Amino acid sequence: MSEHDPEAQRDVVRGTTAESGAPQHEAAQQEAAQREDGAAHVSTGTTLEPGGAAEAAIPELVIISGMSGAGRSTAAKCLEDLGWFVVDNLPPALIPTMVELGARSQGNVARIAVVVDVRGRQFFDNLRESLADLDAKQVTRRIVFLESSDDALVRRFESVRRPHPLQGDGRIVDGIAAERDLLRELRGDADLVIDTSSLNVHELRAKMDAQFAGDEEPELRATVMSFGYKYGLPVDADLVVDCRFLPNPHWVPELRPYTGLNEEVSGYVFNQPGAKEFLDQYTELLQLISTGYRREGKRYVTVAVGCTGGKHRSVAMSEKLAARLASEGVETVVVHRDMGRE
Repeated sequence: MSEHDPEAQRDVVRGTTAESGAPQHEAAQQEAAQREDGAAHVSTGTTLEPGGAAEAAIPELVIISGMSGAGRSTAAKCLEDLGWFVVDNLPPALIPTMVELGARSQGNVARIAVVVDVRGRQFFDNLRESLADLDAKQVTRRIVFLESSDDALVRRFESVRRPHPLQGDGRIVDGIAAERDLLRELRGDADLVIDTSSLNVHELRAKMDAQFAGDEEPELRATVMSFGYKYGLPVDADLVVDCRFLPNPHWVPELRPYTGLNEEVSGYVFNQPGAKEFLDQYTELLQLISTGYRREGKRYVTVAVGCTGGKHRSVAMSEKLAARLASEGVETVVVHRDMGRE
């Protein structure tokens, strides 16, 4: 890999309420008896809050663990991009608490991923207790274990010039051996084991997508940014578009005070020869590029659209381009970096 990780519904059964004509105290007695007998049924995926009347959905839980350097961080970032709430290096004893907090979020935290690290020496004792607690609460959970060969792990640690977290005064291979011994039982309990020995970052992302993205294609999020060349290129641009081939509205006195957000300025820009054709063809190019980005696991792209001052042409083109991307289902944000700087 080129990126390393050295690291009751509570269905409250109140259906036996007092029938028509029954005394009110009999209904109360029935309900009390149900609570005493445990008649309320808790199904998987839900929990009860104190008082018995409120419902709270239990989040789905994934525990990511495995060998240091095998790609835990990459796997966690993949789930984060898929909309999971990710907590890195959470002490295992706090996992049930994290799930309870998610259950109280009124559905805002429906999926939680926790990256568990072996550097805490009480790792196994705490994790086993936490897993038993989760099972008792009927929490749906999965364990993803990232595995890799000793040779691959040694190469990765040497390439980043960092020690293995468990090697102490020994060699990297000593730390790897100690970690394998600590993780042996967890690996056996894992629901999904991924061997990353021969995988690069994109291939690992593809495997995680296959397991957790479902039938939905991973989303691509785009930022379309207008800018002025006289202020310098945006450092975070993935793609750069130059609109200086179009006539500049700056030289039209009645348009000069306005920006590309103005309808008259935008109309002027797109009435110029080649403007509409450029927009159409560049949109098609972005569709091709976005398909490749999704396939390679790239989820974010910044398209920088430039003109001389970042006020007229680039602003008008950015607005139209962002609208085209949004119509294709791409989550798009428009930023006008230099508008107003003149």
